[in-house]
Amino acid sequence: MSSHEWSRYMHDTLGVPAEPDEISAIVVERLRGRFEREIPFMPHAPETVRTLAETCPLGLASSSNRPLIDLILERSGLAPCFRVTVSSEEVGRGKPAPDVYLEAARRLEAQPTACAAVEDATNGIRSAHAAEMTVFVVVHPEFPPAPDALELADVVLDSLADLPPAISRLA
Repeated sequence: MSSHEWSRYMHDTLGVPAEPDEISAIVVERLRGRFEREIPFMPHAPETVRTLAETCPLGLASSSNRPLIDLILERSGLAPCFRVTVSSEEVGRGKPAPDVYLEAARRLEAQPTACAAVEDATNGIRSAHAAEMTVFVVVHPEFPPAPDALELADVVLDSLADLPPAISRLA
């Protein structure tokens, strides 16, 4: 879900008394504090991004709020690796809808079918598949995707370190 969708859900369905915009702002501030102390990257994430950026234009299609995307990319030094970044709060619908991936492809001036998506989450896999991209899934052992979503993957990997060679084999 986009931040607009999940904060509305928390207010309307779960009964959180704050207004949706306030809920989102509180969550962003708490996450900002955490990410200023430590960025919880999956193993091999920074080096994999840098390796891939050397050979292809990268776009980021994220369910995170824009301030968090920008913070993480700046603090990690990875901002220059991405030609475009899109937050699901900037499109009509969040994941599992394809909107955020389609917008990233549009900004990259690429056809979605010519793009590869890298995911670890159930709704992200569904989103990339719905956008008709080649879907690479790197399974996070603590938060594995739902089996039915995993079936939508074109390539399933155990580690981000395996991603550059896997992409090269498909090129």
